[in-house]
Amino acid sequence: MTRWRSSAAYRLALLNFAVFAAGLAVLGTVVFVVMHISFVRQLDAGIAEEARTLASEYKSGGGRELGEAIAEREQAGSPERMLYAVFAPDGRRIGGSLRAKRPNLGFHRVTFIDPREGVDVARGLGVDLSPNERLLVAADGDWIERIDRTVVGVFLGAFIVACALGFLAAAVLGRYLRGRLRSISSTAEAIIAGHVRRRMPVSGRGDEFDELAKTLNRMLDRIEGLLENLRQISSDIAHDLRTPLARLRSRLEEGVLRAPAGGGTVQLIEDSIGQVDDVLALFAAILRIAEVESGETRRFFGPVDVSDLATELAESYAPAIADGGRNLLWRIEPGLMVEGDRELLAQALVNLIENAQSHTPPGTLIRLTAIGAGEHVCLQVMDDGPGVPEVDLARIPKRFTRLDTSRNRKGYGLGLNLVSAAARLHRGHLQLKNGKPGLIAIIDLPRLTALASEPEAALAIET
Repeated sequence: MTRWRSSAAYRLALLNFAVFAAGLAVLGTVVFVVMHISFVRQLDAGIAEEARTLASEYKSGGGRELGEAIAEREQAGSPERMLYAVFAPDGRRIGGSLRAKRPNLGFHRVTFIDPREGVDVARGLGVDLSPNERLLVAADGDWIERIDRTVVGVFLGAFIVACALGFLAAAVLGRYLRGRLRSISSTAEAIIAGHVRRRMPVSGRGDEFDELAKTLNRMLDRIEGLLENLRQISSDIAHDLRTPLARLRSRLEEGVLRAPAGGGTVQLIEDSIGQVDDVLALFAAILRIAEVESGETRRFFGPVDVSDLATELAESYAPAIADGGRNLLWRIEPGLMVEGDRELLAQALVNLIENAQSHTPPGTLIRLTAIGAGEHVCLQVMDDGPGVPEVDLARIPKRFTRLDTSRNRKGYGLGLNLVSAAARLHRGHLQLKNGKPGLIAIIDLPRLTALASEPEAALAIET
């Protein structure tokens, strides 16, 4: 039921069903009322005709002939079960067998005593035969009531069947709409996750959903073409510049070998080589990010033991971090598995660790944790350094973004951008938070398997 309430497709289908049911109920009510009024008018016409006939009998033969006509009709009986009575001015019944009060003139409901059923109600017409005598002709409406009950019963049965069929049709319609929309949504999710060549499904019926899918596919083709052109341009620039820079570096190395010892020329050439290496590293980083964002590395995906990977990196980097005057602590749960590229995940973690090392002062404590949280694996690197202003948290993962406090350090602002791209490629995301003090970087990845582990089995190492 929650799914039905939260689904616009089912709500639309149920609304359509509700309108259909309400319209059917209104139609049935109108038909019933019109039919009932028609029967009542037919009954009134019969009563009025009978009253005119008896009035003619009275005018032609007086009270005696009227009495004989009434007696004859009561003895013969009729399907309409007509009832008769003649009243004196004081209200006494002086003719007929209908036991009721002296009526008013015209049509009205008459309450009478039925010898078989007791108190009953009939439809009656009061007419004056003379200044002293009033005739009441009435008809028992039982047959109308029986028809009404029959019609109501038949209509209720038909209404229930129609509503059941309408509800079933609404459920089928809602499921169809939900399925078509879900196929579009799942395809969009796949495209967001990195399958940029996926397209919206087209059923071939040529309906509005197919038209929407074709329009979206044309839009995706256009976007993919523009992105591919942009990536190609970036890659071409990086590739084209790497070759002359590599040649320049080789010539500079030759210059170092040929330069006379003891002069400032060697130092100048070595500084130039270092700058060329930085530019080559920049191009390598740009090419790597373009490769990750293109999703090409997904074909190398496989099961990755994140616990083993994080432990290996922590043990490898702890001595270098300690040499820099900082401490690295780590706590890693065993058996954390994800599907992905081990090398790319390692590079993302290394970038976070080196980022914490490069942007914090000596004496900073850096913590690396890897924990399982339901269907997710959380890789977290946090420090107690100066942190990042709140307004810059959403900006620093963008390409070539560097804060003012980092301008005097080496780098080009691509480390966190690569981490963010790697997280998206693995259907996860990078989250940056203020640790107050320090910065907390979290890579949230979908878990491949949930392996049971005891709390005391978690690895906690401090160095």
